[in-house]
Amino acid sequence: MRHTIFDGHNDLPLRLMQRCTNADQNSSADAITRQCIVGSKQGHIDLPRMQAGGFAGGLFAIFIPPQDGSLNFEAMDGGGYRIPMPPPIEFQDAIPVALQQISLLLKLIANSDGAIRLCISRREIDACIQDKVISVVLHMEGAEAIDKNLDALDVFAAVGLKSLGPVWSRNTLFGEGVPLAFPASPDIGGGLTAAGKNLVAACNEKRILIDLSHLNEAGFWDVAKLSKAPLVATHSNAWSISNSARNLTDQQLDAIRDSDGMVGMNLATCFIRSDGKMTADTDLKQFIQHIEYTMERVGENRVGLGSDFDGAVVPRAIGDVAGLDALRDAFTEHGYSDELQRKLCHNNWLDALERTWGE
Repeated sequence: MRHTIFDGHNDLPLRLMQRCTNADQNSSADAITRQCIVGSKQGHIDLPRMQAGGFAGGLFAIFIPPQDGSLNFEAMDGGGYRIPMPPPIEFQDAIPVALQQISLLLKLIANSDGAIRLCISRREIDACIQDKVISVVLHMEGAEAIDKNLDALDVFAAVGLKSLGPVWSRNTLFGEGVPLAFPASPDIGGGLTAAGKNLVAACNEKRILIDLSHLNEAGFWDVAKLSKAPLVATHSNAWSISNSARNLTDQQLDAIRDSDGMVGMNLATCFIRSDGKMTADTDLKQFIQHIEYTMERVGENRVGLGSDFDGAVVPRAIGDVAGLDALRDAFTEHGYSDELQRKLCHNNWLDALERTWGE
């Protein structure tokens, strides 16, 4: 059976914003989102390719890109690297970017003629799968658009924010990010600030998922100590296979298991490969190794996909969201039962969201 796939992380909102920035004056935000509906062939995601790939939806990330353009995938050429952290971004600079990306997502949904829905509960995602509609869960990758008093968190929660990472790979007023470094331990720098600890408590109260994927190890353990919710990393792999600072150690995986949490496995090739290289020439068998290893640590009920579509280089065998059958084929070739494939493709994620959200 071809199971529909729910994804723990993609960066489509950023790509839509960049298309608006780069478009000529005759291309409005409304026109850009309509292109994504009819099929733009840009990036990894548009509606026709989501439908072709059997993509049920997932966590769509609001992300504030580096202001100096310092994110450089070309430096991830294997052998060893440590990309300098981009400078922090102030709240007043981040908030208009976050609002633009949310507005673009809402326009995308409005222009989809019912083919895409915003979801805030397991029940609503299940209904989307039943109706063959794409579900959008609003996620924030890095909390630069949240102020110290958390007033903005109240507003974003009212709009439908259901998942939040306190940091990306740079520092915020809430904590320290883990740099893009290989080979390197995630045990780099300090953890959450006092404001970050308040943010964790507020997210628990609002039943907003706390994403651990970009926290360094100290921040991870701060969340593990403070949070009452399952520990979730939306798009991270196994450090024992690929020694990227962004990946999860055995001890972190064990803590996720013990909290009945979740790991979304990342298709970004620099977090898959044993040499840390960001290249599409990456065998899917290496990705399956991460899934196998992670299931051994956390159990087969706590692993799913966290693709990083539109935010990274993915294996050429998949290419984009339309190529997800290659992943299903890899599951079958590896001898995964139909029930295990259903868990990995979507059910584990939906169970984890229900445990976190309580609905």
